[in-house]
Amino acid sequence: MEFKLIYQPLDRAEADAVAVVVFEEEPAPPELKSAHAWFDELRASAEFTGKTGELSILHQPQKFAAKRLVAAGGGKRAAFDSAALRRAVATSVRALKQKGIKRLAWVLAAGHTAADAEAAVEGAVLGNFEPDAYKTSTKESKPLEEFHLIAAPNGAELEEAVERGRILAEAQNFTRDLANEPANRLTPLLLAERARAMAAEMALECEVLDQDRMRQLGMGALLGVAQGSAEPPALIVVRYKPATPPKTSDHLGLVGKGVTFDTGGVSIKPADGMEKMKYDMSGGAAVLGAMKAIAQLKPAIPVTALVPAVENMVGGRAQRPGDIVTSLAGKTVEVLNTDAEGRLILIDALTYAQRLGCTHLIDAATLTGAIVVALGYVNIGAFTNNEDLLARVMAVAKTEGEKMWHMPLDDDYKELLKSAFADMANIGGRWGGAISAAWFLREFVGETPWVHLDIAGTAWLDDAKPYMAKGPTGVCVRTFAKLAMGW
Repeated sequence: MEFKLIYQPLDRAEADAVAVVVFEEEPAPPELKSAHAWFDELRASAEFTGKTGELSILHQPQKFAAKRLVAAGGGKRAAFDSAALRRAVATSVRALKQKGIKRLAWVLAAGHTAADAEAAVEGAVLGNFEPDAYKTSTKESKPLEEFHLIAAPNGAELEEAVERGRILAEAQNFTRDLANEPANRLTPLLLAERARAMAAEMALECEVLDQDRMRQLGMGALLGVAQGSAEPPALIVVRYKPATPPKTSDHLGLVGKGVTFDTGGVSIKPADGMEKMKYDMSGGAAVLGAMKAIAQLKPAIPVTALVPAVENMVGGRAQRPGDIVTSLAGKTVEVLNTDAEGRLILIDALTYAQRLGCTHLIDAATLTGAIVVALGYVNIGAFTNNEDLLARVMAVAKTEGEKMWHMPLDDDYKELLKSAFADMANIGGRWGGAISAAWFLREFVGETPWVHLDIAGTAWLDDAKPYMAKGPTGVCVRTFAKLAMGW
């Protein structure tokens, strides 16, 4: 998609369609002065009220160079922020491209900021994404080709914002592409190859630890999960180092769960819905997407991403309930349920991240169904041992429209993980399952500031939304990249 900033009146913009945000219970904006009669009729008939997601199209508007004039509902003005703008643009793109529109011009409201320009571009790129890579027919594919922003002149700041929005959204779509790959086309080693290719393109360092190296190091928890599959595991490590020596000793570590397919192992999952378990590597895909953006945005601190990549399969060598494994940290774990595998691979990756010098850790994982019971498909469950770090993460997430909810980690929950036969069990029972899973991870980070993001309910859409296609969402990519940029 091509992007262009236009510094000229709305009626002179040449495009297949030009869109203007209209708010509830407000008169038509000045940009629609030439089309007030049309707009007044829409209001009078209640065909268009300005609610979020509404669209109304005027064909061949008089005195406009564009072929169509679009009123896009923005909801209540008081609630319309950059996140709402991003969603409004994405909704418009998804609706209009199906009508054959290739060039869309979007009017930024008076008083717009660079953040608005960035969000609008992100909305266009994200709304243009379709998970159709394996469809042989191209009849349904109608991508938007050009996105123009009509804005007031603001020098290089807007140009930089447009480029930043493109980088972030394309990185998020890279993550969505990875998470959408079927397991026969994205095994752990193939995920490692995709990570290597991205790192080479972005001039990042990439190292992949194979099964033998992990065995030498003592990553018994990770290897225990992988042993049931014919596909070898991999621990992917991608490093970004700033060109200028940082002014701080801080080193951000991003760890993402990379289960390329999860049958549940011997504690096998129900067949219904198991096909979606290709997305169980969405956390790993998110940290790789974040690194793709970070490499281009160039924050001032070093960032290292780690993705423990495995298949969790049923086989003659598969891990059994009751097995006891020894983690890289030296702690022993009784595996009571082989479907609680994500936490097992993450603990070895978190330990290794600390050995690599990471001073602050954030992990993203489709870890528990319990977080969906607690928060549905709206909020990410956020857990921490450091309130300051969590506050920073959540502040960035709010600006990016990625909703998070602070979940508890009281000491009382730790009791759920007691084992009579090992240092701890890998599950804590039915109640508070997302919390006991987070507590399990916490046992392996010590005093290192750490945030755990359970994205099981937010990394995948079972049904398409007006603003996003069905399938992977790429959640956390923008938050991670922006967190590093603002460090």
